[in-house]
Amino acid sequence: MKLNIYLLLFTILISTSCHTGKLTVVADSPSSLKEISAIEKTVTSDLFWVIEDAGNKNNLYGLNAKGDIIKDISIDNIQNIDWEDLTSDDSGNIYIGDFGNNNKERKNFAIYKVSDPENTNTKATAGVISFKLPKKMKSEDFESFFLYNNNFYLFSKDHKETKLFKVPNIIGNHEASYISEVKLKGKNTKVTSADISEDGKTVALLNHDKLWKLTDYTSDDFLNGTIEAIEFDHDSQKEGINFIDSNTVLITDEKTKHKGGNLYEFKLN
Repeated sequence: MKLNIYLLLFTILISTSCHTGKLTVVADSPSSLKEISAIEKTVTSDLFWVIEDAGNKNNLYGLNAKGDIIKDISIDNIQNIDWEDLTSDDSGNIYIGDFGNNNKERKNFAIYKVSDPENTNTKATAGVISFKLPKKMKSEDFESFFLYNNNFYLFSKDHKETKLFKVPNIIGNHEASYISEVKLKGKNTKVTSADISEDGKTVALLNHDKLWKLTDYTSDDFLNGTIEAIEFDHDSQKEGINFIDSNTVLITDEKTKHKGGNLYEFKLN
């Protein structure tokens, strides 16, 4: 009987101590990279791949667990118009989302495929996946996407409704497919990065002071299920998120004045 009571108390303690918003710093970002806008860990590499956003080099960087730059790959056939997020496939290829659109005047967006960066030296030529939004739809700003079942899923960055679009993972020109939209709860609702767990059961959308955990969705309409907001214990310019297991994500933020510029680990439960 006592054992059952102890087990019950332990279960209550665990359930009430989760979602504390505590981010654990696991490494500092390299001092040379001030505006890291994404992070991705591939299945074929121990490195953490990062990029910087608009106004920075056309480079993909591979960091070790201490945050040191081990790989520095220049993409020689494209420009960094506004690189915002990273995703990868089962073969270890990296995809760069060049779809930032702060003034919402951009009509053409791109996703760049960098093949096997783990075994690339210092230069690479990227495959280009170009897309436009559906006709009669207004231009959108994007900072987040992931690859799932060989399609890219993009979430718009907006304080009103977050819209979900789909683009096929095929080199060439495409028109994105609109799926759905939702009004996220909270004061700050602009999505800055996104990822999906390896089992496909959980999606995480990132914001500067929180993330949204998406579960129980139907098919690939990730916005039609349960949406749970999880507040962080501090606010910084968080720009990148990546699942490393079904319950753990890595998060990066930009360095601004005297805070940020770190790589964090965060438990969803």
